[in-house]
Amino acid sequence: AAVKQFVGAAHGNLDMTKEMLEATPSLLNATMDHGGGDFEAAISGAGHMGRRDIAEYLISRGAKTTIFVHAMMGDLEIVKAMIARYPGLKDSKGPHGITLKRHAEMGGESAKNVFDYLEKLG
Repeated sequence: AAVKQFVGAAHGNLDMTKEMLEATPSLLNATMDHGGGDFEAAISGAGHMGRRDIAEYLISRGAKTTIFVHAMMGDLEIVKAMIARYPGLKDSKGPHGITLKRHAEMGGESAKNVFDYLEKLG
């Protein structure tokens, strides 16, 4: 129940995310199993909801990051390097089957560089 609540909080409530992590540090990289191979950690929720503030907070505490989170945050060099090394990542799907390009779109203006790069890749 705590993992579900924490992952849910990280979709949009920075204060609750901080409060829960302070109380239970082991939640940081805990994942929720939605079934069918769909696993989601708190940072993943922040990633597909475009919550850079929550993602940065979780990363500052040591959360495992993903190409999806970096796409949302506009970290073009990281995304480019990962795709250069593993080209199939451009077609990879994140939690709930959400595409890499959609994560970049959720990052808004600060991730437009990544969105444009992914558009060019096709």
